Amino acid sequence: MSSLPLRRASAIAIACAAAAALAACSPPAEDSGGGETTSGTGTNAASATSAQDFGGMDKLVQAAKKEGQLNVIALPPDWANYGAIIKGFRDTYGIAVNSDQPDASSADEITTAQRLKGQSKAPDVFDLGASVAAANTAMFAAYKVATFDEIPAALKDPNGTWVNDYGGYMSIGYDADKVPALTSVEDLLGPEYKGKVALNGDPTKAGAAFAGVQMVSVSQGGTVEDISKGVDFFAKLKDAGNFLPVDPTPATIESGQTPVVIDWDYLNVAQGVKLRGNITWETFVPGNAAVGGYYVQAINKDAPHPAAARLWQEYLFSDAGQNLWLEGGARPVRLDAMTEAGTANGAAAAKLPKVSGTPVIPTEEQNAKAKDYLAKNWANAVG
Repeated sequence: MSSLPLRRASAIAIACAAAAALAACSPPAEDSGGGETTSGTGTNAASATSAQDFGGMDKLVQAAKKEGQLNVIALPPDWANYGAIIKGFRDTYGIAVNSDQPDASSADEITTAQRLKGQSKAPDVFDLGASVAAANTAMFAAYKVATFDEIPAALKDPNGTWVNDYGGYMSIGYDADKVPALTSVEDLLGPEYKGKVALNGDPTKAGAAFAGVQMVSVSQGGTVEDISKGVDFFAKLKDAGNFLPVDPTPATIESGQTPVVIDWDYLNVAQGVKLRGNITWETFVPGNAAVGGYYVQAINKDAPHPAAARLWQEYLFSDAGQNLWLEGGARPVRLDAMTEAGTANGAAAAKLPKVSGTPVIPTEEQNAKAKDYLAKNWANAVG
């Protein structure tokens, strides 16, 4: 990856309060696809709604291995530890994982699936933000993983058509060797931060940057819906010479060009791990503005490898898959249940950025209003 992942260009994060809105690498070799794969009980894999429809997990694994491939899309290897997750799945089951367009947006995932429908190269699974997921549920196949009951009801469709998988909180990452330790968002207006504060992308296009403006808005007494105070704050940053209109990359962070980056906490944490020994990178989640969200996992109902797609979901929501997200600094959806059962990686959980205050979870309606305001006002206020 040459830059911080921006593949969520049109995807805004989803979590508990957004559930109601949702309810309403090389390409694979040419093959015939897996749409006709049958389970141990004779059920077509594309219509299976649980591993039991295959005759149990072992039969699902057999069916997936028979297909031999899985097509994923828009999964950067350094986004929430997806590189390790893909490797873990491949090593566990011996199934080739074809990763297409790792830096694509959620909207690109849907467009690609529509363009390649009926072809062996079409994506088998989706990893989406709320806006795109809510608009395309008709493209998803209902499926309940073995751990489905351990996923909070507000974070899944009751039929398993879509399920939240991992998430985090908006944060401010900073080079502690170049700027003072952060105690509040307001600190960014100080002279010590002149020419140093960057957003991970254009907030009118990139989901992480959009959520960053929401976070700043809440910190200034605004809301995730009415983000005028967030836009005003960035205008102040610009007037003070502190806002840096540069897309951050590991190279710009390491060189000191972008020593302060507003981004998801798991991405900032990943930068700290990656650059350890070169710079001291810290991650700060404002206590008065804990804006969080989850991403959505779904199966393409026209998946060319339907058994492998379902096995992928089983892996993602297993203890192994959930702990890999946790080890990547993201917060897996089953974290509470795994912590209670003693199966969560406690050391990885202890490293998560501390969050205080009451988390703010945007609904899809709130996101829509905020996006509308941003589209009309960001360019004039900030450029």
